[in-house]
Amino acid sequence: MGRSQESFSKREKEKKKAKKKKEKMAKRVSRNDDNNQGGSLDDMIAYVDEFGNLTNTPPDVTKIREEVEAEDIVIGVPKKEDSGEPEINVGTVAFYDSSKGFGFINDNNSGEKYFFHVNNVTFDINENDKVTFDIVRGRKGMDAVNVALA
Repeated sequence: MGRSQESFSKREKEKKKAKKKKEKMAKRVSRNDDNNQGGSLDDMIAYVDEFGNLTNTPPDVTKIREEVEAEDIVIGVPKKEDSGEPEINVGTVAFYDSSKGFGFINDNNSGEKYFFHVNNVTFDINENDKVTFDIVRGRKGMDAVNVALA
């Protein structure tokens, strides 16, 4: 009779396979034991306190709530209050290219730079001139219009 077809390496592989299968079964059993599916709903509920933190204690209903009217809620930027008089911006011409007909004005109050075109100027303009101007939204940002000497 010949030797068995089972070699040493084959037996080792089968042993490893059986060991892995046993470990997998043990993990499955431990997961089922650790699973608290039978827990109560109260154990699973989380509450948010007045500071926005999660907690497991329900909020105190005896605290007085402040009533808020829906009209009082402001979403977005609050409307600018109109003071009646138009705002006059004062600035200095920081750059001016007379060949191309445009320049930039530095606002003295905010430090912002505003683009202006020669069509919006009522006089001959040079760099470092003190000017007054109005601001409008242009194609690429805010533009200065109605530019006049200050």
